[in-house]
Amino acid sequence: MAAARARSAIRSMGLENVRFAMRSILVQRLRSFLTLLGIVSGVATVIAMVSFVAGFNDAITGAFSSFGTTLVQYQKYEPRFGGGPTGPPEEQRKRRDLTLEDAQALKRLNTLAAAVSPERYLNLPGLAASTTFKNRKGKEANGPTLAGVVPDYAPANNASITDGRFFGDADVSHSARTAVVGPDVADALWFHRDPINQELLINGVAFRVIGLLEKRGSFLGGSADNIVCIPFSTFDEMFPDVKNSNGDTIHIATIPRDPKEQQAMTDQGISILRTRRGLKAKEPNDFAIFTSEGQLETFRAITGGIAGAMILIAGIALLVGGVGVMNIMLVSVTERTREIGVRKALGATRKDIAMQFLVEAITLTGVGGAIGIAVGLGIAMLVRLVFDFPAAAPLWSIALGFGVSTAVGLIFGLWPALKAAKQDPIEALRYE
Repeated sequence: MAAARARSAIRSMGLENVRFAMRSILVQRLRSFLTLLGIVSGVATVIAMVSFVAGFNDAITGAFSSFGTTLVQYQKYEPRFGGGPTGPPEEQRKRRDLTLEDAQALKRLNTLAAAVSPERYLNLPGLAASTTFKNRKGKEANGPTLAGVVPDYAPANNASITDGRFFGDADVSHSARTAVVGPDVADALWFHRDPINQELLINGVAFRVIGLLEKRGSFLGGSADNIVCIPFSTFDEMFPDVKNSNGDTIHIATIPRDPKEQQAMTDQGISILRTRRGLKAKEPNDFAIFTSEGQLETFRAITGGIAGAMILIAGIALLVGGVGVMNIMLVSVTERTREIGVRKALGATRKDIAMQFLVEAITLTGVGGAIGIAVGLGIAMLVRLVFDFPAAAPLWSIALGFGVSTAVGLIFGLWPALKAAKQDPIEALRYE
């Protein structure tokens, strides 16, 4: 019973201190606002950055997962974020091209691979820009990616067909004029109509659409659904310049029969390619290996570095904000010296006085933290709406932001609170 009364008294005193702190903040609105700017900016930065990084990581995880988490792709150039202003380094440009024969050797010799998919893409800038994709009525698709593929493309890239069929061996061996299109292309050329058996004109050459790919979504403005696939052999007949460009001529995508054997399949594939290319034991690979997991780790490292830098900046803002809170609380202690003396004369203990000013400091920074959380969420929401960026603040970041702001109040309010508690009541009552 006595313990319950004690808890009730402590709770009542705590609430009274919070109400007193809120009244003090409202009375000194401008001063409180200026004091809290550092806290607000620091917490808002943390919330906004966590929202951007979390949203970005979710988006790239989804984007790479859509191509399969066990994908292992061999290509001439190392994967580069954004491509760079000058293209691949000279050492990589001097590499020998991977070939269709390399892909066929992997298909024949890599016993752990479930699918081996050689792929050519229309990636020569001038040629890609001049290539047209139209329906019979002259309506044009919006610059889709054109790929030359084989039947293994679908399993290797985790692609599914929602209508029609994918290519068979006969389509490739006969260089058939058939095409499989993505949902964006189908919507652009045959909106609300069945694209199967429609005619697609690529540079005026008629292709019969035999399949529609399942929708996979977009990422950072690029759509995986804006694609046209044609048989590999047909692609080489129409665009021999890609094969002979001595550039990024072919990608060879592979997936393992068993996900647990991904590394063993990769090692076997590397061994096959090194043998075919006559590389000695001490020579490095003269081809690149792209994996979904590797790219995810690269992206996460980049976003982690950016987040670390921004959180450091936010920490500096919180430190400045904390110093401001300490300064304003010291001023408050001086201004309210007589009040402290009166309270002590009426029986308040040092602990009561210290708690009063400590709660006031924590309340002050807590209010700043709440405002900062609202501002950070508002920034994330605005960016999501305006730029279609998948910003999303996890709940833990909100709890972290509020917790850090109140901790700043606790740390930087401690000294002013102790200074107030140590005031001599007689001297305090004499203070003018």
